[in-house]
Amino acid sequence: MVRLGFIIGFVAIIGVLLSGLAAYRAHDQELTIDRIALSRAIDVNASLVQDRLTERELLARVASGLFRSPATVRANMLQPLRASIYAFKTDFVVTGWVARLQQSEIPQARAALASAGFVNPQIRGFDDKPRDLSALDKPIDVLMDVEPQNAETAAFLGRSLDLQPILGPMFARAMQTRTSVVSDPINLLRPDGPIGVVLAAPVFQEGTETLAGFVTFSYKLASLMLTNDELSLFSVVLKDPRNAASELIADDRGNVTSRIRQTDDPAPLVLRTVTFGGRDWTLGYYPKTNAVERARKLAAAVAAIGFALTSILCGLFGYVAYNNLRLSREIQVRIGFERRLTAVIDELNHRVKNILAVIQSIVTRTLRHGSDIEVARELLIGRIHAMSNVVSLLSESQWQGVKLKGLFEARAIPHADRIAVNGPDITVSARAAQSLSLLFFELASHSDEGLSLVGKHPNIVAHWEVDGEGADASFHFRWEEFNTSAATRREDSDFGIILLDRVAPEALGGLSKRYFTDVSYVYELTAPMDTVVDMSERDRTTQISAPLTPMK
Repeated sequence: MVRLGFIIGFVAIIGVLLSGLAAYRAHDQELTIDRIALSRAIDVNASLVQDRLTERELLARVASGLFRSPATVRANMLQPLRASIYAFKTDFVVTGWVARLQQSEIPQARAALASAGFVNPQIRGFDDKPRDLSALDKPIDVLMDVEPQNAETAAFLGRSLDLQPILGPMFARAMQTRTSVVSDPINLLRPDGPIGVVLAAPVFQEGTETLAGFVTFSYKLASLMLTNDELSLFSVVLKDPRNAASELIADDRGNVTSRIRQTDDPAPLVLRTVTFGGRDWTLGYYPKTNAVERARKLAAAVAAIGFALTSILCGLFGYVAYNNLRLSREIQVRIGFERRLTAVIDELNHRVKNILAVIQSIVTRTLRHGSDIEVARELLIGRIHAMSNVVSLLSESQWQGVKLKGLFEARAIPHADRIAVNGPDITVSARAAQSLSLLFFELASHSDEGLSLVGKHPNIVAHWEVDGEGADASFHFRWEEFNTSAATRREDSDFGIILLDRVAPEALGGLSKRYFTDVSYVYELTAPMDTVVDMSERDRTTQISAPLTPMK
């Protein structure tokens, strides 16, 4: 009996020790996993918020860069920009053109608003009350055009905003810094409207340092903060720059409210700073669940199970071993997921930067000084459309490459019905696809005016082939436009010449040439297949997109 009691006591001691160890282990690992998951989710949210803010600043800079201030004041100044600002899909509330008017220009502005058919063309204060304009000693900022135009937004036209408590100082900062500036939080559209911010980009008269006005974009705060749903691990707030003790909170429906933090309120678990409109904004993150309490409950459950199974030492050992193995595998899978997510974000950032750099080069070259704005606008839309088509094709293939014949689709290449495509349907890399898409568009966009002496449209043949095998394989492309000559074909633009002779060949590591024959215009490109296909890029994309091995 004594011996049995000793054995039972020994088993009980072993069971208590193992149960306590298992409880501690479960508590520590559950707490660690929750903290890792929460920290990673917060970092991803802050990074996405910064990316969204950067996109909106980029829209403001692009809009101000595309803007051309006229010699006279007009009420439809945003007309050339309407298609461009919607193409960015940045969910703005209202876009506005705020003209900086001298006293002598006020009658002209009033006449422009009246001729545009607006209900109240009078120049008045920001609160829609009459303003004494006879004693002005400095320019005023007047809203002259908005997008979208509806009954609510049209009522704001003609209001002077330089005395508005929030927008007036914002315009002054934008004029002083000569860059885009964001306002303090403000109610949009009406006094009880949604809380948001206004981003203003200064526009200067072409060829001078004189300020012409501002292009403004207003956004709801909820869309900028990327608020999470009820299943998220945290809730996010924005520190109110107007009051250090106040926080702006957005619910699941996008409604933003303000609250004052009390001294006994818990502080945010993590603070993250994002930059927008030349100033820093602080995001606060509150965890929705108590990780410590949940870890304690898990530890208590493990201990209870251990105490109940102390009479079966092998079973208890098996349970603890399995529990530790399960938790270890969960940690390994989550760490692997985090590494994979980091790699995906880095790869995405790299590709987005490359695409934005290409688009910036396209915009700069297309809208060079002295170019015809209508021709440049059509070329710019076409070139960006060609880039968009490539990105869509790459997204459909998970960035595994694009079939070369797919780049000749009618939606991206002008006059695709007149192009005879001939060649093996090889799959080219993402980098090569971007260069070739712009190359094909540039060639096709100049073929529409290549009329021969007999009045026939040129017939176009696009032919490519692959010579050699292995490392010695080379790609040969030939573009030939029949029924055209140097006298009838429109000359290539500066951007087109650079693209045809330097950018595309250098991107593919090859050589190019273009010339006229007796009956045609010919462009030829030769490049090694290693750069056209780029298996290293495809292997890297395959590794990133491959699913994680599930835990067994």
